[in-house]
Amino acid sequence: MPNVTLLFAGLHGLLLLALLVPIVRLRRGRKVGLGDGGDIELLRRIRVHGNFVETVPFVLLLLALDEMAGAGRWAIVVLGSTLLAARLLHAYGLSRSEGYSIGRFWGTLLTWTVLLLSSLHGIALAAMNLRY
Repeated sequence: MPNVTLLFAGLHGLLLLALLVPIVRLRRGRKVGLGDGGDIELLRRIRVHGNFVETVPFVLLLLALDEMAGAGRWAIVVLGSTLLAARLLHAYGLSRSEGYSIGRFWGTLLTWTVLLLSSLHGIALAAMNLRY
């Protein structure tokens, strides 16, 4: 059972809810039923949520598979913590500005780094496990 990944999946689930609430509030307040209604703030919040769901589920899947394949707990803790920090930075940065921001830059860079490392780690674990 990938218990460490499960912990991080739960934490990311809470973050996902925190990203959804402002979208619902803006839609209700501005009476937008579908899409962004041309509202730039609503569009930005939708993209914060969209960027999250475009990457986080797959990275969590990789972490769970890595953990089940024998990755050390500390590797999963470091990668899961980095992913969570990255998504918080990205959400903060993008929710404040649609242009360049330090939070968005570092959030993206760290997310991609976790994606790369967990992918390579998974490939290495699979190769080692195939030998036996």
